[in-house]
Amino acid sequence: MGVNVNPTAAQLVEMYRRMVRIRLFEETALENRTEIPGMVHTSVGMEASNVGACMALREDDYMVGTHRSHGHPIAKGARIDRLFAELLGKVTGVNQGKGGSMHLSDFSVGSLGETSIVGSGLPTATGAALGSKLQGVDRVALCFFGDGAAAQGTFHESLNLAAIWTLPAVYVCENNAYGEWTAFSDSCSVPDIARRAAAYDMPGVIVDGQDVVAVHEAVAGAVARARSGGGPSLVETRTYRYFGHAGGAEASPTYRDLAEVEQWRTRDPLPLHRERLLADGVLTAGQLDEVDDDERRSVEEAWKFALDSPFPEPEAAYEHVFTNPVAVRRHF
Repeated sequence: MGVNVNPTAAQLVEMYRRMVRIRLFEETALENRTEIPGMVHTSVGMEASNVGACMALREDDYMVGTHRSHGHPIAKGARIDRLFAELLGKVTGVNQGKGGSMHLSDFSVGSLGETSIVGSGLPTATGAALGSKLQGVDRVALCFFGDGAAAQGTFHESLNLAAIWTLPAVYVCENNAYGEWTAFSDSCSVPDIARRAAAYDMPGVIVDGQDVVAVHEAVAGAVARARSGGGPSLVETRTYRYFGHAGGAEASPTYRDLAEVEQWRTRDPLPLHRERLLADGVLTAGQLDEVDDDERRSVEEAWKFALDSPFPEPEAAYEHVFTNPVAVRRHF
């Protein structure tokens, strides 16, 4: 069964709901980042790319994210209470508190996981697509990665194998203009990542990453092609992160022009989609406000769930590993 390229009214509303959910989730994480162990990489400003792509998938399709990883599983339908718990290292987290912010996975919605190693998700998604083909099922594997990962060898190796074996894979490059603090224009030999698709004889398209419907249509077309046996595609979403590389703070005030940030804020994907829903008569302003309020309550409840959840016992460190547990010596 394929995916309808043109979203229904219900899907348009769900796109807005999931983008609001991601925004509120990440703002809450930033506001409380002193409670969260390790680094927190947010995708505020990139919600349309996350949601438009994931909503082009079926629930049983595979998805692999990046170290900027909260938006991807939320867009795929993951429970935010268990995601918050994971960020806090709690036993109720999606990975029992062992993954943290950069290593989330939720197999219940097809999210195979993210890691802090740039480009590492590409071979994972390619392997998942190979598994689908070998099993004779029509699951598609979608891989998110950034413009920085397009410079890794895993990018070229994965796209080459996917093309040779005609795998049901969709590669979505979320080009947010910067790899950490290095401008994309200073680190890539071509102006568009999508051009590299030609080297592997697959379609390569560029789409406005701030327009959730445009992203959905582009990715849904690639998903339909993959599901029908047509092979892989490369989709480049042109998007932008509003906050710094990690934790909301900039390492340097000079690595990007603040006027550039403000210009991109005029194309915030949430108000852009809200205006579309109003103009098309899908929802009224009051109904959209109700969505906002509903998601705000849900995020508040999810954060409270995470705070109230217990930490794992020390013995849990020996679960899900390839070794025999040893006695835990308590010093407290």
